[in-house]
Amino acid sequence: MTRHTRTLLLSTAATCLMAGMAAAECPSITQTDMGGVASGAYPQQYDLSEFEAAAGCEMTFAENPEIAALNGEIKGNPESLPPVAERLPAEPLVVVPYDAIGQYGGTLRALSNATEAGTSDFLSVRHVNLVRYADDLQTIVPNVAKSWEWNDDFTKLTFKLRKGHKWSDGEPFTSADVKFYYDISLDPEIYEKPKDYNLVAGEPMTVETPDDETVIFNLPSPKPGLLAHFATSYAQAFLPKHFLGMYYAKENPEADKLAADCGFDNGLAVIAAYYGNSDWTDTPTPMLNSPDEVGCLPKATYPTLESHLYITDTTEGRKLVANPYFFMVDTAGNQLPYISRQDELYANDNEVRILKLVNGEADYKSQSLTLGAAPILLENQEKGDFTVQLAPTIAMPIFSFNVTAEDMNKRAVFGDLKFREAMSIAINRDELNEVAFFGQGEPKQYIGFSPTPGFVEEGLDKYKTAYDPEAAKALLDEIGMVDTDGDGFRELPSGDKIVLNMQFSTQGLGGEVVELVGQYWSDVGVQTTVKEVTPDEYRSAQSSNQLDVGMWEQGQPVPIVMGVNLLFQPPFGDYFSHRTAMLWAEYNDTNGASGVQPPEWVNQMAADTASFQGAMPGSEEQGEYGNKIAKAMAEHLLFIGTVQAPNVIYHRNALKNFTEFKTQSYEYYRTFPYLPAQWYLSE
Repeated sequence: MTRHTRTLLLSTAATCLMAGMAAAECPSITQTDMGGVASGAYPQQYDLSEFEAAAGCEMTFAENPEIAALNGEIKGNPESLPPVAERLPAEPLVVVPYDAIGQYGGTLRALSNATEAGTSDFLSVRHVNLVRYADDLQTIVPNVAKSWEWNDDFTKLTFKLRKGHKWSDGEPFTSADVKFYYDISLDPEIYEKPKDYNLVAGEPMTVETPDDETVIFNLPSPKPGLLAHFATSYAQAFLPKHFLGMYYAKENPEADKLAADCGFDNGLAVIAAYYGNSDWTDTPTPMLNSPDEVGCLPKATYPTLESHLYITDTTEGRKLVANPYFFMVDTAGNQLPYISRQDELYANDNEVRILKLVNGEADYKSQSLTLGAAPILLENQEKGDFTVQLAPTIAMPIFSFNVTAEDMNKRAVFGDLKFREAMSIAINRDELNEVAFFGQGEPKQYIGFSPTPGFVEEGLDKYKTAYDPEAAKALLDEIGMVDTDGDGFRELPSGDKIVLNMQFSTQGLGGEVVELVGQYWSDVGVQTTVKEVTPDEYRSAQSSNQLDVGMWEQGQPVPIVMGVNLLFQPPFGDYFSHRTAMLWAEYNDTNGASGVQPPEWVNQMAADTASFQGAMPGSEEQGEYGNKIAKAMAEHLLFIGTVQAPNVIYHRNALKNFTEFKTQSYEYYRTFPYLPAQWYLSE
């Protein structure tokens, strides 16, 4: 045998061996048993090529046996499906399940309060965005985007998307869909004003799309927290241009005619019907239940990248089925999600919700539960075959007084810092902790950051939290609020009677907290009444400036503040969160044409927040600005903190691959860090 022939044979044998290795079945690793496979660049997941290289395998793909039938229930989807390998991107996201390779099928049952109320927890189970936080709540990892890169000064953020990624109707998802979202977000015909997080220091970004897989965000000034925004926000940074673009006149000159043919006033009305003139991705759509009126429209709900999509929408609840084009697989090559269906039932009454949970009538629930529900749930968890986790929270119940109330006498009092100081020190937080939170919480003041970062001066989160009812009474006397008619309750300085109407929703905070705080304020002579309302009623009153007292949980970690500054400028929140000073916001939005001019400290806090966002993360400069805005928030007591305590996370034991949550948190978008696409049902 010649040397050349021997070399050729060895080379051929090596090639065959390598081919055999490459064709090996991929190991079904889990996070509890990695089987010797090295971790990837990011925890809990790999890109396909990265996993195949680490595991020495070539992945073959499998699908849910029900997927063709599920697809048949999606209005507007093609009747036949291509093979699963053709439905996945060229580089699907490989998810490492927590405990086991799951089994397909079943229906995840969820409880929400009502349409668009108390639904974010359920929405988060199927949520996707460009990136997400891993479950350590420290590491941002790829999600819809395959990768990203910042330039040196955080003024250019480049995303690479997954080649071959498809919407739930099989149409290509490309960079054009990201740009389309951003164009929509800046359109004054759709949004009266752009969302804060789509701006940088109040100025718009520009979006470039040099090819189908590349998206470049050009920022007018540095904003390192933009990436964290994409990792935590319900607002997805993409929309299906191939569908909604047909009804958008700036994309299609025939948009209005096309809409009129379907019975709509114009193309914008179609977009509103599907998209709700909002970037809240859970907006119901009439197309699901009005086939006769809008039968010409090809979709029941606009195409999604999420794990499940709607097929029915009624006043009782909604039903969803698995997305046949979902972009994730497990380590064995099974397309996710495992769970075939999701059912959402509306239960707005808190006692009804708790009873359903005790009876095991839901598989997962966290939002709208309070620590007050913990005893009955813990008592019944063995009998009901469910588990209750008491997880730390980021938010806490806070109270605010309407400093721009329509009643001028109330406005004068609510706007007086001495009044707000009195109402803060009138709260017995230690007793509140023991009674409402079973001693599990920590009394705190609201400072705009949670947990308290190291750059905030020591003790600021305790500002005006010491219980001192006599000092509270003295402050109220000082501003002229005294009992003039001898009924035991103080009047306004004008002599008019005042009763604080404390309307609350259990979606926002527990009734036991409101009852106790109302009693503390009555004890120092400020009369209160307490009434539970629905979330929609609360938000309607808030939006129309009719609340005396705002009441909702609030808190945000540093990464959120780095991406969103609306929490530090009027009205200090959005429709779904705690807002106050609505007329200050109106003044700013109209450049002073209407509303009430905010005090200078408010404008300074907003400017300092923009500087905080533009500073290098972790730098001394960022810390200085962070301390300034925390100090302004605490010392002006626009929001009054109470007690930060753990909260309840419930899941039925049949729901598998369910892990312990680091926090019960809207701020990290609830279940989003915990890979719910790999949940499965064992029965």
